[in-house]
Amino acid sequence: MLVSLALAILPVAHALSPHGFRLLGPQAVKLWQLEQRLQPAVEANNLAAAASFPPGIVEGTFTQPLDHFDNQNPFTFQQHFWVNSNFYKPGGPVILLEGGEAPGLDRVPFISTGVAAKLANATGGLCMVLEHRYYGNSVPVANFSTDSLRWLTNDQAMADSANFMANINFTATTGIHTDLTAPGTPYIYYGGSYAGARSAHMRVKYPELTYGAIASSGVTHASVALWQYFDVVRNAAPNCSSVLVDAVQSINVALARPDLNTPLKQLFGLDGLADDDFASILTSPLGGWQNHNWDPAIDSDGWTPFCETIAAKPSDPSLQTGHIGNLSVGFGLLNFANYSQINFAAPCLQNGLTITQCYATTDDAQFQVDDLSQTWRPWQFQGTTNVFLCYDNALMLYLVCTAWGFFIDAPPPNIPAIAAKALTVPYLSKICKQAYPPGQFFTVPDQPDVASVNALGGFHISADRLAIVDGELDPWRPATPHSSYAYLPPREDTTLRPFKLIPGAVHHWDENGLPNTSDEPPAIQAIHNAEIGFVKAWLKDFKPSFRI
Repeated sequence: MLVSLALAILPVAHALSPHGFRLLGPQAVKLWQLEQRLQPAVEANNLAAAASFPPGIVEGTFTQPLDHFDNQNPFTFQQHFWVNSNFYKPGGPVILLEGGEAPGLDRVPFISTGVAAKLANATGGLCMVLEHRYYGNSVPVANFSTDSLRWLTNDQAMADSANFMANINFTATTGIHTDLTAPGTPYIYYGGSYAGARSAHMRVKYPELTYGAIASSGVTHASVALWQYFDVVRNAAPNCSSVLVDAVQSINVALARPDLNTPLKQLFGLDGLADDDFASILTSPLGGWQNHNWDPAIDSDGWTPFCETIAAKPSDPSLQTGHIGNLSVGFGLLNFANYSQINFAAPCLQNGLTITQCYATTDDAQFQVDDLSQTWRPWQFQGTTNVFLCYDNALMLYLVCTAWGFFIDAPPPNIPAIAAKALTVPYLSKICKQAYPPGQFFTVPDQPDVASVNALGGFHISADRLAIVDGELDPWRPATPHSSYAYLPPREDTTLRPFKLIPGAVHHWDENGLPNTSDEPPAIQAIHNAEIGFVKAWLKDFKPSFRI
């Protein structure tokens, strides 16, 4: 592939990075399809690299029922896990890191040098990753049809974890002959983002098995719409976003005028798209903010180059304004149009594709291939971290449609916008009907059942030995107990119920770490030390109990 094309496709790659920004909705699938067409080896190469993990980390499998709540269903599947016993000392805890909406291999670094490893090292514990059903190698079905995805639910996934903790035998994978099942062994459950919500939910729903939990950037409050996501980005980068707000205002005006609608799209190189598809593709660079990380080795900050491009004010006054027809526009819109030409239009045209082939979402058939290669289907089905979020698009899309929502639309009229108002919930959610036609046994609901998620606590979720850890500048913060949009009463930060907000942090910045904590930024050192401190305090109070 030409270097110029590789550079041009960077925003798409950023949008599809593991556990990073994930634009859910129909455009998310189009971006996934485009990436597969232009960079088919990316995912395979990433998984191959992840497969080479440090000594002492071993992969195992555990037999799970396909349906925990139907004794007449005889089917089972193998749930994969990875365990690091390098730190284990007799009597130590198990630090279980929830794999969430990605292949478990992606999480293995966190049990080597990340937060789980740090907690295990400090407590003489065993740390592990548990892969989520339907992801990676823990796929229990032959395809991702609507009917086959009906066992992808929050309750089934939580029951997987509970069954694992209560019945796992680590002897084959670690050589440890001690019974390390719960409740005889304290399990500390950790997760980030969607997995962070899972961590909090496990502490609330299975308190007898989950001795303690850390919910990092845990999106515990599900909602059909989450316009606040973009508003966090806007407020976090005022110098850049002020220019973007001005550009979006002009885009809204031009889209609404029949005489300017087509010229606007032509300027951006996106002629032929419907207004909503046009508005949607223009939001894809915004996810670069979420992908920013304090560690340069894993940082995939697509926001900074986008922001610098948009905000670059020409020194020549004559180039600081332009026109679309008789509409005067600022340099921010002109910069955005040039960025779109290079990063959205060029990858299509240089590969013999048309703009509508790349980005139009009107053809339902393009979303209805349901073989196991369509890894976007599960996450869109169940629903989350995004109508921007995750890794295996199909699975998380399923989660979005059935339970979590999080359709990230344009804000109300009184809020300055960095997304055009054509980006609406009806547009974003239409994928739920397009991709998941009614099956014989299951039909996707008209709206995600967010009430079932929020019944576990939502913004107010709390329990002893449940730590809430969020990033100050995380665009997912509005869906967490630290939301500044929900007018929540202040919470006390205590050892028994930690409530931590990491200064300047974005999305679950505590999950990754360096071998030497002193090499980490001060805010990351502080949260890692705090997590070690309160987990050790929790463990002092542990009194083992055993099933009869």
